[in-house]
Amino acid sequence: MTDRMKVKRFVKIWIILAFIVVIAGYAAFQAQAFAKGPTIEVTSPRNGVISNESLITIEGTAKNISYLTLNGNKIFTDESGKFSESVLLSRGYNIMELDARDRFGRKTAQTLQLIYK
Repeated sequence: MTDRMKVKRFVKIWIILAFIVVIAGYAAFQAQAFAKGPTIEVTSPRNGVISNESLITIEGTAKNISYLTLNGNKIFTDESGKFSESVLLSRGYNIMELDARDRFGRKTAQTLQLIYK
């Protein structure tokens, strides 16, 4: 083999290896969402808060979800996964249940307990 043919072969092998590495990296990045599953983080109000107002806004972030409900009612997220939903509390002890499901059918739930005086 001539030197020119050796260089061409060497370049082809490196291009193929680089392509394989890019594909493997992309697959690992996409598998991360599958491995992690859906997550819910409530930022406001904190769990166990005593409120003097009957109307509160529940805010937070949901990641890796395809469906999100608050007490069985569907709520929507923006492009970054943030949600904000106003809820009317009844007097006394209130339990808010956030349920999320991802595209693979896995579920997670977050319970929020609030007291309205």
